[in-house]
Amino acid sequence: MLEVGLPAVVGGAAEAGCLEAGGWTTSPPPPQYSQAVPFTYDDFDLSGVRTYPLASRTSKANAADFAKPYRPGSGVRGLLSSLPSILAASDFKAVVAALRRAHEEGRGIIWGFGAHVLKTGLSPVLIDLMERGFVSALATNGAGIIHDFELALAGATSEDVDEALGPGRFGMAEETGRLLNGAINEGVAEGLGLGQSVARYLGSAAPAHASLSVTAAAARLQIPITVHVGIGTDIIHMHHAANGAAIGEGSLRDFRYFVSSVARLERGVYLNCGSAVMLPEVFLKAVALARNQGRSLDGLTTVNLDFMRMYRPQTNVVSRPVAGVGKGYSLVGHHEIMIPLLAAALVEP
Repeated sequence: MLEVGLPAVVGGAAEAGCLEAGGWTTSPPPPQYSQAVPFTYDDFDLSGVRTYPLASRTSKANAADFAKPYRPGSGVRGLLSSLPSILAASDFKAVVAALRRAHEEGRGIIWGFGAHVLKTGLSPVLIDLMERGFVSALATNGAGIIHDFELALAGATSEDVDEALGPGRFGMAEETGRLLNGAINEGVAEGLGLGQSVARYLGSAAPAHASLSVTAAAARLQIPITVHVGIGTDIIHMHHAANGAAIGEGSLRDFRYFVSSVARLERGVYLNCGSAVMLPEVFLKAVALARNQGRSLDGLTTVNLDFMRMYRPQTNVVSRPVAGVGKGYSLVGHHEIMIPLLAAALVEP
């Protein structure tokens, strides 16, 4: 038997215990702690509290910034001026002003958009802005170019995934896989980017619903469109005609084209509409390269427009790229309402 002496504790010496294979033969005494200073119920004396005149305070809500009732017949401009100059309404006005300024000064305006913008029927709105000179370049992800391509071919897009997945039909539209992959393979082999390749195909094929296609409009108006792809993320990658080398090479070319556009955004505007991951990451790397080469982005305005705030758009679009040089805004709302409203504010005389 091994006898182990216990150290003395507050209040006196501990009784020694015996440690055997089965444990202590007697339990060591519990530790004793000092007690906190006891408080009592005391009424706090308010007689000496200092105050100041209300008129001397800086307040965040002022009557001059309040909304005004809408005047019937005043149009979109009247609606815009009737909004309060507070929080999101103030940000919306600031975004409109930044876009108008960039347009008037001949500065760059890049629209980045995800597939949801097209699926909610907004391609005619974007095309109208392109024709009016409010778009310098376009960027989308792999899903965006697929939905735009299907709209050009069929005037419809967005299959029911829940219905199609079980029977093995999801993503298997024949024309989408064959024609879109073919356009990419052929164009990239000739030295084009992925977006260029699809734009060239739609521009020459003149599909029945080309008027609904942002990419076809880009070809017609000679506006650069770049496509930023993650291999395996898009339905056309499931088709036999998919060529990983062509997709990767074409998307890498598009990244470099995109960097060149971003590098010209001094006093310009970048909008990220509905892309939560791909385009915010690509935009941040483009900004990093532009700054690495000493390109000025002073006065840059960035805008994220989506129905909820998410980490990457908020960090990689709204915050980091404009730190110390510009201003970022987050406009929260549904695309099918917010983008037409923004466009109307821009085109209203």
